[in-house]
Amino acid sequence: MATNQAFRPATALNLSFYFMRVLSLPWLDRGIAAIACLPLVYLAYYRYQHWHHGLPLITSAVGVLILVGTMIIRRPPKRVTPNPWYWLLAFVATYWQMLVLGLLEQGHPLVSDWITDAIAVAGLLIVIWARLSLGRNIGFVPAQRELVNSGAYAYMRHPVYTGGLLTSVAFALRAYSPRNGLLLALGAFWYIPVKSIVEENFLRADPQYAAYMRKVRARWIPFVI
Repeated sequence: MATNQAFRPATALNLSFYFMRVLSLPWLDRGIAAIACLPLVYLAYYRYQHWHHGLPLITSAVGVLILVGTMIIRRPPKRVTPNPWYWLLAFVATYWQMLVLGLLEQGHPLVSDWITDAIAVAGLLIVIWARLSLGRNIGFVPAQRELVNSGAYAYMRHPVYTGGLLTSVAFALRAYSPRNGLLLALGAFWYIPVKSIVEENFLRADPQYAAYMRKVRARWIPFVI
């Protein structure tokens, strides 16, 4: 009996290790990123043509495409989390908009179009700024690559999430319904605060990143929070 009990945890550990090794294969996650862009493009185009969600929909889709699509050329990590729950969180948070876009309703606008357009454009510009600042140092699971502390990252530690939040807010205001509000709020929750804090808890083990956290206090809004 003791032998069987010792064998089961060891087997589970080996399976978990093998599973993580498979998921870590560069061609696999890059392939997933490339394939995942296809349904996003189709659904965004369909809703733009039939529901006329305008700039909030376009900026939200383009922001996701920029982040997911450019993962194909990212730099290999120096250290990556082996925690399978972090991997699951990263997958859900990264692909949330793709997963729920088919569930969103047409909704109705809560404010003038020029307000939602301005918020959407501001969000996309922040995403682009943050993405250019990162260079090849991007990934969807907590991983240590080259530390970036310039550009957008000189003012906030998670500017990509800030930009994504703004485009989601713009879309929610342009196409409000209880279902849309709930789905978009859940998407924002995975990033702010859950994924942000999980990433920082992993990265702060690096003295350089810990020093960066002390220097740049704001996570999402410069000089505020």
